[in-house]
Amino acid sequence: MTTLFTQTIIAVVWDFDKTLIPGYMQRPLFEEYGVDERAFWTEVNQLAEVYRKRGSEQVSGEMNYLNHVLTYVRRGVFKGLSNQKLGELGARLQFYPGLPDFFGELKAAVEREPRFAHHDITLEHYVVSTGFTRTIRGSAIAPFLDGVWGCEFVEDPDGDSSVISQIGYVLDNTTKTRAVFEINKGVNKHPNQIEVNAAVPEAERRIPFQNMIYVADGPSDVPVFSVVKRNGGRTYGVYNPGQRKEFSQVNELQRQGRVQAFGPADYREGSQTYMWLTDAVREIAERIVTDRERALGDKVGKAPRHLSD
Repeated sequence: MTTLFTQTIIAVVWDFDKTLIPGYMQRPLFEEYGVDERAFWTEVNQLAEVYRKRGSEQVSGEMNYLNHVLTYVRRGVFKGLSNQKLGELGARLQFYPGLPDFFGELKAAVEREPRFAHHDITLEHYVVSTGFTRTIRGSAIAPFLDGVWGCEFVEDPDGDSSVISQIGYVLDNTTKTRAVFEINKGVNKHPNQIEVNAAVPEAERRIPFQNMIYVADGPSDVPVFSVVKRNGGRTYGVYNPGQRKEFSQVNELQRQGRVQAFGPADYREGSQTYMWLTDAVREIAERIVTDRERALGDKVGKAPRHLSD
């Protein structure tokens, strides 16, 4: 019987803002154009009420902030803002200690273990974010990623301008779960053969949830935490060291059973987060080895032997 996938891939799925970087990825955009960051987000938060008064009651928060970016483009505040510019701004992002090197170290830890290599076990990193895909792809973490889900702008389809003018793709905290299922089923690697809503048996999926770890920072990630944990995956929360409010958020997530553990967003060797994640990856890899060797034994069986008196 032919199976779709060998299920020997481990996936670490990351949120981005306040998980890999201390703040929000839009900060370099505001700095580039001299925009007050706090004022921008205050305006975004007020849009929901503005839209309600005009009869639109179901506009998502992510759609609000993306539309407000385009409003700033039209007003000339973000003059000439293009997807290329969003990518260039990604190079200015400062990551938490230990990143991006930790991403490569996790992959190498799996690849250099002979037992894991014998079974073709590998590790992939994915980012699932409500931020800008182009900015993530322009950042220092990009070379270590096997896929990115985020929000996308498109440029004027009726002209030659490179200035962004429309929203191309929106990812919010609920639809992040769709991205996780795409990783699970292998849609991202085989988009022409597999659809996210296709009925794919658990044993046939590219990366089963039990091979998956989701790392994020806050309550907005509860939908993905729930999907991954409910299906046998692992969940880990991080917080900015020294920020009591952020600590309290992830502490509450663990109290509620949303995350299995949490620690500071410090990815340097020897830190609690470094050790928990490396141990989790190793434990998953060991379980894959055990499952494959047991399955091999069940299929092959024992060789016949001569009976002795």
